[in-house]
Amino acid sequence: MKYLHLKRFYNRVYSALKNCIVYWLIPDKWYLSWKFKKVYGRTIDWDNPRSFNEKIQWLKLHDRNLQYHLLVDKLRAKKIVADIIGSTHVIPNLTEGYKSLTEIEKDTLPEKFVIKCNHDAASVMICKDKSKFDWDYAEYKMKWCMAHDYYHYENKQWAYKDIDRCIFVEQYMEDSEVHELRDYKFFCFNGKVKCFKIDYNRHTNHQANYYDAHGKMLSIIEELCPPNIEKNIEVPDNIEEMIKMSEKLAKLVNNPFVRIDFYNVNGHIYFGEFTFYPDGGFGSFKPEKWDYILGSWIDLNSLKNK
Repeated sequence: MKYLHLKRFYNRVYSALKNCIVYWLIPDKWYLSWKFKKVYGRTIDWDNPRSFNEKIQWLKLHDRNLQYHLLVDKLRAKKIVADIIGSTHVIPNLTEGYKSLTEIEKDTLPEKFVIKCNHDAASVMICKDKSKFDWDYAEYKMKWCMAHDYYHYENKQWAYKDIDRCIFVEQYMEDSEVHELRDYKFFCFNGKVKCFKIDYNRHTNHQANYYDAHGKMLSIIEELCPPNIEKNIEVPDNIEEMIKMSEKLAKLVNNPFVRIDFYNVNGHIYFGEFTFYPDGGFGSFKPEKWDYILGSWIDLNSLKNK
């Protein structure tokens, strides 16, 4: 109860009531049209989407492959990925999936570990010293995350709809050279990697550099995590292997767009997740031309002709 404050409680109740009306009662297309106009100041062209973010919204409504529900499930996707690229490229689990953090036997966990939910993107909790870990806050946060409907409340990301939610614990991973866990995110268009980005300083000052498929840095500035052109982020030697793995997994999906995320820990590649809607389709690219360049790489014809 020490984390329950009157103002926080009021804000949560107000937000819950507003979100219930906005997210549950308004049809997906109406909501996405309104949100797009609010974010970008222009009306989305549903008949002829051109930008990357317009097409991501279109895919939410029209690309509804039931397989996506399994692929975005961070726990259950591991078995699928292991069967394709090998179990050594999957981060080991320390527990099965549980409905509550209180069900996990804490004494069996090592000194370092990672707690997360299988159905969202905001529940990750990193423990580097179990003796100092705040279990009360972790239980409070996980309870809230388990109650959070990632489809209805996070921009109608259909792939996350009706996932059987759970909490699980993973092995803690960190690269010994850079002392962090960098994300390598590969943008696959019709099964082919056209570009990728490297996310770094994620838990301090989140930044990301973009590269083409040959490792040449691109001039993309992502507002959420801008690049640092003065910081030399070396592309790892095994980048070609990561690209091949990305395309193997993208072939499984067989759709116009998916982003495949990996980690590179001491030269070993680990799968991260499948991402169908980066930033929920509401990201900001600078210069704006990149929103349209990336959009031009998404071919919707195969779905439009169905």
